[in-house]
Amino acid sequence: MSKQKNLIAVLFIALMSVALAACNAAQAGGLAAPTTQTGSVVSGGGITVVGQGTAYGQPDQATVVVGVESFAASVAEATTQNQTTLDAVMAALTAAGIAAEDIQTTNYSLYAEQTYGENGPTGIAGYRVSNQVNVKIRDIALVGDVLAAVTEAGANAIYGVNFSVADPAALEAEARALAMQDAARRAASLAELGNVSLGAVTVISEVIGQPVMPLGLGGGGYAMEQAASAPAISPGQLSYQVQVQVTYGIQ
Repeated sequence: MSKQKNLIAVLFIALMSVALAACNAAQAGGLAAPTTQTGSVVSGGGITVVGQGTAYGQPDQATVVVGVESFAASVAEATTQNQTTLDAVMAALTAAGIAAEDIQTTNYSLYAEQTYGENGPTGIAGYRVSNQVNVKIRDIALVGDVLAAVTEAGANAIYGVNFSVADPAALEAEARALAMQDAARRAASLAELGNVSLGAVTVISEVIGQPVMPLGLGGGGYAMEQAASAPAISPGQLSYQVQVQVTYGIQ
């Protein structure tokens, strides 16, 4: 048994010697040992730009907040006066062609007004009621006539006229196309400056801005005693802006 173990050990050493000799011979003959291939593709890289496009259009509808404010010595008298006047305003809106679904109450308030002396409050002077409705006017040519009608019916406050486009999809599409064109120009300029060639688009993201309102009556509050004639309204022009962030590969 001892002789058999010794024979196995000798054979193992001989085999290892042969393997080492073969490896040394391969290296001596200029043959490289097998290695993992990594390739020569340049990873990462790219040009990212932000393009902006603006499209302009004429507004075709408007919204206006119409208010009725009343003051009386008692709560009952103040609320009754306010409701009576508001009923007349609502009737005027209906007569002007405004649909019920285009009229929405936006604010209602009732509070006591104090009287003051040298030492602070001395009592209640009366009660003030304010009722406001938001009115959508779908025919922009009627804006002036609607304002005249409600003030004649008793509305004594107008809080802004805001113009908009009922369907802005076409303007947004135009602005989007202009933004992509702007992004392509910017990327081409950067590629030329960097002495590289643009590859395919890899990433696009979009931001649609709120329409820029024209200057006019929007945002202000106007108290009115009565309207002798329809006020002149200038709808102006709206602009829609779209920004796109685009990443191009480079070659």
